[in-house]
Formats: sequence, structure tokens, C-alpha cells
Amino acid sequence: MAPTGDAGNGSDGTERPIASGGQSASGSPAAGTRARRAVGALALLAVPVVLAAVPLVPAAALLGPAGLDVAGPGAVGGFLAAPVVGLGGSALLGPIVVDRRIARLPEAELDDRPADFVADRVATLADEVGVEAPEVTVVRADAANVAVADGHRGSRLVVSTRLLSLPKADRDAALRHALVRLRTREALLATALLPALGAVETVALLATLLVGRRGERTAADRRVNRIHGYEPERDRIPAWAYAAAGVALWLLLLPAWLPAAVGDRLYVAGARRDADGAVARIGTAERDGLGNAVAFASDAAGAADWPPLLDRLSLVSMADAETGRVRGTSRQEARTRLARLRSKRAL
Repeated sequence: MAPTGDAGNGSDGTERPIASGGQSASGSPAAGTRARRAVGALALLAVPVVLAAVPLVPAAALLGPAGLDVAGPGAVGGFLAAPVVGLGGSALLGPIVVDRRIARLPEAELDDRPADFVADRVATLADEVGVEAPEVTVVRADAANVAVADGHRGSRLVVSTRLLSLPKADRDAALRHALVRLRTREALLATALLPALGAVETVALLATLLVGRRGERTAADRRVNRIHGYEPERDRIPAWAYAAAGVALWLLLLPAWLPAAVGDRLYVAGARRDADGAVARIGTAERDGLGNAVAFASDAAGAADWPPLLDRLSLVSMADAETGRVRGTSRQEARTRLARLRSKRAL
């Protein structure tokens, strides 16, 4: 089959344009969508720069020709080095971190024939979408999800066995969705920024846990402690100290967390919606299949089996409520996508 990066056959046999994320059928992106994605991308790119500036600017100000003069040439050098070190380091580490995390996932251990079938199906869909077929890894997981990563180590597609067990139309629509995100380079940017975003998310979770830490024990806690001969009531750290540490950590993190949250909302979630539209415009069967895949993946059990590191690269976000709040993402993302897919707006 010839590549159909710009056109595809719908379920009724007619040829229909395949628009990339956020594009109309004529190929020109809507101005609002383009602006939102640009703002989201810039916000995400700012995250590793801010993280790199935290140690670089003070070090440059201290070691530079102006000594401790924070407005001197030393500090300026730190500001100039932050984008290079932050973006370059994150882009270099992102694919490595993803590959190592994938290597720790339980392999599906498929026989040669099923493995060849999956690889052949992905290659066929990649040819239709107009991208080079990525390396496919099938993992044993209850989550019906698929993730796509890209970078200097090449593109990777991680598919769960539960997703492969879905009906053909649903499975192919989910795989096509991942390949569209590969074509629009969204997977490349998300993979490159994963180390910085993961660091921000981890610190934000720690700060949130410190702020919400309970200061008093319940009667049940005290009873269990007495049974085990452990009742530390005297030297305990007061709750206000934990809360103060959490608030201080949040204040220090805000310059990096705010662009990360904006980028997650506008770029990562927006790219998933744009890929929804690109798949839905191919035909009715593809639109219904993608809706079924999104609905099943978001409602079925097994989200805990999906690695949080792959969440931003996946068909459906599987972050728990706490992680979703820390990112600033909408808990209604899957429902909003389904509403769009099942409305005329998707066409």
C-alpha cells in the first residue's frame, strides 16, 4: 500500500484527507489551536531551562569575573548557559530514561507468529500514516494502553497485551493514534522533556505530601502501635513543621511547576485531542474504534500496571487523582475527548 500521509480511505471506500493534529481538512491549522500548542510547547521548553538555571546562575555569579555580583558578567553567563545545558541534557537523557524503563517492563513473550503479526500491522499503519515504522515492544499489562517515544535512539512503540486483545478496529485506531503523534513530532518533544517534567512532578508530589501530612494519630493508630510496643509521642515532629517545609518547597518549585502545568494542559493533552481529530477524519470506523479504545482504556482496571513515566506518551493518561492535580491536568480529559469523538465536531 502506498503511503497515505495526506489521504486515506474511509469506511465507505471514499478517499478522505488525513489532517495532522489541529489541522482542518484543507491542511491549514486553526489559528487558535496553533497558538495554544505554541504556548504549550514554549512552556514545556522553559522547564529544563529553569531547572538548569537554579545551580548554574549562582555558580556562575560566584565563579565569574565579577565575583558575587549577581548582575555581573558571571551571572549573565549562567543565564546563557541554562538553555543549552537544560534543553541539551534533557533531550539527551530522555530517550535513555524511557528505554531503561521499558526494559524493566514484563515482556509479553509472544510466539514468533503473533509477534510478527503485531510488527507487520504496525508497519502497515505506519505506511498509511506516512512515518517510518517504529520498534515495537509488547508488554504484559492489564492497562489497555499504547505509548510512543521518539529521540536520538529511534522511535519506540509500547503496546500492552490487553490493548491487542481489543477488536481489530479499536486496536488499529489506537495504534494509528500513536503513529499520528509520532508524525506530528509531539512524541519527540514529550520524550526529550520527560526527565525535567518527571523531576518537577516528583518534587511537587513530595511538597503536597508534606503539606497534607497528618499531625495526630487516630485511636486505631495508637492501638496498633501499642500492640507492637511502639508509641513515639514525645519526640515527634509537629505537623506545622511538615506543612511549612511543604509550602517552602512549593514556593521554590513554582517557577518550574507553572510552565510544566501549562504545557501539560495545552500541549500534551492538546496533542492527544489533535491526534483524535486526525484519526476521526479518516472514516466512521476509525472514529468509532478510537472512541471505543479511549473509553475502554480509561474505564478498565489495570491503570496501576502502566508506568507513570510513559503517561505523557500514551493514548490515555493513567495518572491517579493526586498526580493529575499536581500536574494541573484535567480529570475530565478522557470524557472530553470522547464527547468530541462522538460529536460532529470530530468530522
